[in-house]
Amino acid sequence: MCPTPPTLALAAARTPAVEAAMWMLDRGFFSYGCANHLGTGIHASLQTDVRTASGWLSMRRPMAFPAAHQQSLGTELLARLVSMVRAASGWWSARTARIFPALQSDALGTARRFVHPTGVCAASGWLSAQAPADFATTGGGGAYHLPVFAGEIRAWMDAGPDKFIVDGTLGGGGHSEVFLKAGAQVLGIDRDPEALIHAHTRLAGYAERFATWEGNFSQLQEIPEFRNGRRADGLLLLGVSSRQLDSPARGFSFMREGPLDMRMGPSSPHTAAHVVNQWDEADLVRILFEFGEEPQARRIAAAIVRQRSIRPFATTLELAACIENAVARHGRTHPATRAFQAIRMVVNDELESLGAALTAAPQILKPGGRLLIITFHSLEDRMVKRFLRHRSAPFLDEPGWPEPRPNPACQFQLLARKAITPTAEEISLNPRARSAKLRVARLIDSQP
Repeated sequence: MCPTPPTLALAAARTPAVEAAMWMLDRGFFSYGCANHLGTGIHASLQTDVRTASGWLSMRRPMAFPAAHQQSLGTELLARLVSMVRAASGWWSARTARIFPALQSDALGTARRFVHPTGVCAASGWLSAQAPADFATTGGGGAYHLPVFAGEIRAWMDAGPDKFIVDGTLGGGGHSEVFLKAGAQVLGIDRDPEALIHAHTRLAGYAERFATWEGNFSQLQEIPEFRNGRRADGLLLLGVSSRQLDSPARGFSFMREGPLDMRMGPSSPHTAAHVVNQWDEADLVRILFEFGEEPQARRIAAAIVRQRSIRPFATTLELAACIENAVARHGRTHPATRAFQAIRMVVNDELESLGAALTAAPQILKPGGRLLIITFHSLEDRMVKRFLRHRSAPFLDEPGWPEPRPNPACQFQLLARKAITPTAEEISLNPRARSAKLRVARLIDSQP
């Protein structure tokens, strides 16, 4: 015979608290700390990191939520997927994306909600975009974006008291802060008014030694200080800011919805929408091939022209979807990567600006001044490499010459013979640094 289960004893042991715990265990939930809230917060009991697709953005954390209690008092509706980013190498390096508490509604029985804000356009005009909270911290003093090669820049620039350093692409002010902490005076240059506002706030403690100038670094010789004869001890040039690339309202990203803008500043003569919707097919083929090194340039350009004849492109995701449908997806790289790079470079005249800044560098540096250049793709690095190779060669030799001749354009000494690349640790902390290269030179003669 099977013994009769002790029903009375079991019933006595099942207090209301036990009943509630068993109910939640049956559904895979548990109550987390709610000392500061009335009501009960419901959280997933298991949060295992899994891959949902190939590629950098594939990391997601599955989050369960009580579907039957979406509107009930004392429950918290959680997103099923929370974006993940890598903090270090290895599988366990994944961590949740930074989230910020929303404004408290003070409603009884509700736990504090968390939001993942994105940039939105509140009004027309350059400064109408609301800055995403992902790239700012409370108080305005946090990181605007991670500066690449922070340690290498500090060492090679040799900034210190009585030194005057020009940060040609101010961005979030990360590199400028490195120079200021070393005691140098810094002039930050950026064409983006939003970056200048942020840098002034972030570096307010160095106001006596920090100044800014709104414009493109291709206009170095137009800055009043240099027109009046002042010379710098160091010049840093680099590409775009991570903040600009990641802001949906700026229209650089093919992964987020945003207007087809891609301007780094209001001085740019046209937007990406103008290029995509107005330029001839032959011109689109040319820029995709030359600036994006896109092997499918003709097919992509033809697809763009076909689509815009039906309806002009207005958003980044519309253009990205058109390109993906035209060439399909192969591997981990999104098929729109090269095309977006090419359009961005054309909108902002990036190669022309870099060439003008390189030419102006000898005119604004003191003899012995340091020139540091960070590039993020092969076209930029190729231009910098050729410039420095030519300007650092004491002699020139051509076929048919009886002997090498002195190089009248020799102005620099290479301090690092090859490009400096990021360490594995830096790449794990800042994945965008993986394509960065740093080249370093010293001016030996300020006169061409």
